[in-house]
Amino acid sequence: MPKQTATEADPRELHKKPPFDEPKQPTPGSDSAMREKADHGEKSYRGFGRLAGKVALITGGDSGIGRAIAIAYAREGADVAFSFLPEEEDDAQETARWVQDAGRRVLQLPGDLRDEQFCNDCVNRTVDYLGRIDVLVNNAAFQMTHQKLEEFSSEEWDRTFRTNIYPMFYLSKAAIPRMQPGSAIINTASVQAYQPNGMLLAYASTKGAIVTFTKALSELAIERGVRVNAVAPGPVWTPLIPSTMPEEKVKKFGETSPFERPAQPAELAPAYVFLATRDSSYVTGSVMDLTGGKMLP
Repeated sequence: MPKQTATEADPRELHKKPPFDEPKQPTPGSDSAMREKADHGEKSYRGFGRLAGKVALITGGDSGIGRAIAIAYAREGADVAFSFLPEEEDDAQETARWVQDAGRRVLQLPGDLRDEQFCNDCVNRTVDYLGRIDVLVNNAAFQMTHQKLEEFSSEEWDRTFRTNIYPMFYLSKAAIPRMQPGSAIINTASVQAYQPNGMLLAYASTKGAIVTFTKALSELAIERGVRVNAVAPGPVWTPLIPSTMPEEKVKKFGETSPFERPAQPAELAPAYVFLATRDSSYVTGSVMDLTGGKMLP
């Protein structure tokens, strides 16, 4: 067996550390515009057929964690539908290409998840085009950062909740009646639900709501044989960072982690695979800690 190098063995050294020289982007941000590209597992993720014959619907699948999940699920044998904002079309095409390269069918769903009818359409179109829905990944999110309370507008507060938590209710309500026993819902929460930062007041509040939503929904969904869990990432390198944070924060992003770096999306995808497969058949109502050492209570 080849001997591991120090870099391969040390998780602190697997990916680039700050400082990052990343230019500011307008929201919602684009992976294609990033100078320091995120790793979505394009070259590293290997599938083992653990989702063969399954169909997954992923929100925010154009980039970041969502793209990494789409690539992993496709390589595990699942057909993939994913939503994205119309202005994220270029990134969405790249995700679709990777799914197709894995030999799986893909359904692209451009639109705004704040619209309940669009959420219903996402579920219906997934079932109509791909034949079923076995996994729902509620991943799309919006955030903005501010230093003072008065800088958070009521409009931005409303947009954050209507993007981050309302669609989870809309999509779960539409999907669960179409799911068979053994299906799974996976929500993206955050370390911000447990260790909130004031400059992310609105975002952190929605992530706390997602944790509670996950636990409460799991009690209702298991009556149909559907498991509901959440993943709580720490800092992750995605277009959301340079498009929503001050440049000085972007430059140092992830440096306070015990790893001294942010996670890459590819490092999170295996957790979403685990929670979608029979390997996690006795897991529901849980929040998986992927915070990079920032302990959850």
